[in-house]
Amino acid sequence: MIDRLFEALPYLALFVAISLGYLAGKLTIGRFVLGGIAGTLLIGVGVGQFGVTIDPGVKTIFFALFIYAVGYQGGPQFAHALNLRSLNQLISAFVMCFAGLICVVAAAWLFQLDRGTAAGLAAGGLTQSAIIGTASGAISKLDVSADLIRTMETNVAVGYAVTYIFGSLGPILIATWFIPMVMKWDIRAEAIKLEQTMAGGRTVLGPGQFNAVRDVVTRFYLVSEGSAAIGQQVLAADEAIADAAIESVIRESAALDLSEATIIAAGDVVALSGPTALVQKSAEYFGPEVIAPAGFELVQESREIILTNRDLVGLELQEVHDKVGADIRHGVFLTSARRLGQDLPIAPKLALRRGDELHFTGAPKDLDRMQKLLGYKISAAAVTDFIFFGLGLAVGFLLGMIEFKVAGIPVSIGTGGGCLLSGLLFGWLHSTHQRFAALPVGASNFLRDFGLAVFVGAVGISAGPQALETLRNSGLTLFFLGVAVTIIPQIVVFFFSYYVLRIQNPIEALGCLVGGRSANPGFAALLDKAGNATPVVSFTVTYAVANVFLTLWGPIIIGVINTNPSP
Repeated sequence: MIDRLFEALPYLALFVAISLGYLAGKLTIGRFVLGGIAGTLLIGVGVGQFGVTIDPGVKTIFFALFIYAVGYQGGPQFAHALNLRSLNQLISAFVMCFAGLICVVAAAWLFQLDRGTAAGLAAGGLTQSAIIGTASGAISKLDVSADLIRTMETNVAVGYAVTYIFGSLGPILIATWFIPMVMKWDIRAEAIKLEQTMAGGRTVLGPGQFNAVRDVVTRFYLVSEGSAAIGQQVLAADEAIADAAIESVIRESAALDLSEATIIAAGDVVALSGPTALVQKSAEYFGPEVIAPAGFELVQESREIILTNRDLVGLELQEVHDKVGADIRHGVFLTSARRLGQDLPIAPKLALRRGDELHFTGAPKDLDRMQKLLGYKISAAAVTDFIFFGLGLAVGFLLGMIEFKVAGIPVSIGTGGGCLLSGLLFGWLHSTHQRFAALPVGASNFLRDFGLAVFVGAVGISAGPQALETLRNSGLTLFFLGVAVTIIPQIVVFFFSYYVLRIQNPIEALGCLVGGRSANPGFAALLDKAGNATPVVSFTVTYAVANVFLTLWGPIIIGVINTNPSP
């Protein structure tokens, strides 16, 4: 009955595989989580036993959507990573990716793996699901029979399924246990030490602690006789109270229109905003604290601004603070920062990068001044620019038709590689010219996650009839090859980065290690061990680079390996 239902409604089988796959992906063993994508592939293989046929065009379209969104989101950070300031981290990430490719190719040659199995080994052992798509695209263009193409596509799925689990566990073990044990590093102590360096001597907090004085508050003070503020212009008073800000001056129950010429007088009530400690300290300058006048309102806004100003990129937070005048930063308070979706430590020595999300609190008119200086607010891209979205995918498909030669062998990056490069280009374009190519975060996240889920589900279903036989024949060998592909590049490249590239700060070195492997589970475990956000800085640079190169290895592997499966 189920087979007849799936035969009549093949897309029902696809969505059942996605639903049950994500349900299975929630299962955890210790710190390991299978994940929705691996779960969908495994359930898809099971559903595929009913003989379901999915239109191949579905895989092509949804993988194109997924990989374009990946490129779009990583475009700003990838472009910024290509600079001299992060050259050693950039080299570390590329060498990690290249070492992974060499290990896969060596394993394929030594154990006579066919093209599909080798690509699956790369996708799972290097935990880069996008390789499934770019490799499948390259396989579909091979001048071989349709049966061989189906077999190789099945082997890609099987290779991924067998090697993915240890591919996820390996970076966790290497980054949080093996390397720290060999180097005699205490990750938490090293993270605290690095945070202290970045914080310029400020107190470093432990797990569960938070800095209450960073909360932005607004309080009211009565300007008493003898106050140092009497006769001062508002801007001069602002400079005297450091980074707190006068939001309003209330005189005779009416708020004055603030300007540089506004003079503070005795009896005025001053509305003061800023970090709690600074606001409390300012009472010595103005006078006693009072309650807010009846009916008084002070509108504030939280705003996320993307940094695009080249004059500020690369500067540390303290340098930006000192460079920006008090007239511009008046009433604007930085509350948090994110890079590639990861929270950054707010510390004076944090170096800013193009594309960082800076979260501010302040009055709208004050935030407008800061926004003009820094870049653009995220809400400016609240609607998808379908003109550039369609153009971006069209460019990606055209780029996928380009062929080049590797060791005399014709290779094409395929639709996946083309859409990745197009996404990188249009993501970078939007970060520099925010009026064009807008694709909101929510929309790009949906395209990325749903596109990959549909693609992997379709791959699993198509592979189902042959997958179990392939698994019985080579499952154990594949598993141990996956262990080698996962571990060897990490250990070799770590010591290369440490001794040759001189990336010797323990937290930065481990951040580069998991970033260069595009290993999200390993990064999550490292963050947990560190207890703070210090690994984020080196991880984001290497992660952006690894996402691009690992994805491009799919067609390279198909081109370099010339062994086809036995008929």
